[in-house]
Amino acid sequence: MTTGLSPLIILLVLVAAALHASWNAILKVSDDRITTAALMNLTGLAIGLAVLPFVGTPAQTSWPFLLLSTAIHFGYYLFLLGSYRFGDLSQVYPLARGVAPLIVALLSPWLVGEVLAGRQLAGVLVLCLGILSLAFNRLSLRVLFDWKPVGFALATGACIAGYTLADGIGVRRSDSPGGYIVWLFILDGVAMAAIAAHLRRRDIAAAIKTSWRRAILAGILGMLAYAIVIWCYSLGAIAPIAALRETSVVIAAIIGAVLLREQFGRWRILAAACCSIGILAINLPAG
Repeated sequence: MTTGLSPLIILLVLVAAALHASWNAILKVSDDRITTAALMNLTGLAIGLAVLPFVGTPAQTSWPFLLLSTAIHFGYYLFLLGSYRFGDLSQVYPLARGVAPLIVALLSPWLVGEVLAGRQLAGVLVLCLGILSLAFNRLSLRVLFDWKPVGFALATGACIAGYTLADGIGVRRSDSPGGYIVWLFILDGVAMAAIAAHLRRRDIAAAIKTSWRRAILAGILGMLAYAIVIWCYSLGAIAPIAALRETSVVIAAIIGAVLLREQFGRWRILAAACCSIGILAINLPAG
């Protein structure tokens, strides 16, 4: 049975959530998101190669999950870039993040053997409803049926659930959480470099000159955010951690309103409160 998370894990995941929302905001405002995403992952690649001699080698049984996670991350970045092309940060980000913990919670009993208590499952549902409601400003039908940002965001959410489960299982089989994390960043860096080389072959040099500082900052934030979460997967139950991580949507909504001049009204304040109630329920010990 899954129990509440320890205070240390809760604190770490909340820090990761803030870092995650920050790098997504940087990616959203970038002039060339493909190049920025590639430089972010190349930053992780460079840091990973530098740290590699100091971490253990992941066990053989974890490598299929490493490769699966890398493939899913490849799709994740493609769908995420499409989401930001057609929609606002405060719309597509909550939508993508909202469906992911629900999928993880539903699949965890079969794939991981972790069964949420009734109160915790209710917390996941409340959290997801709160997150999803953040995506729609006044429940506008025009926004609801604008299929491009919604479709890309839902596909992004499915990828998030996929690599969450793959990494949660993989890191537990690795015998070296640090080694697993480092190799994941190395493989992701190679994959995104290939995307950028294919799609931005002619003008990648010019794009790098104008956005490298921002991209490297986002890369460091992203690397820290996911490294923290993967390490937490090795210590606690996957579904509650995946759900708690999505507090980043509240931070992203605030960033979108304050810095990007996106709309933020009473509905989103209520939705944020709903998210908080769900998070509290998820992390209460199962009595």
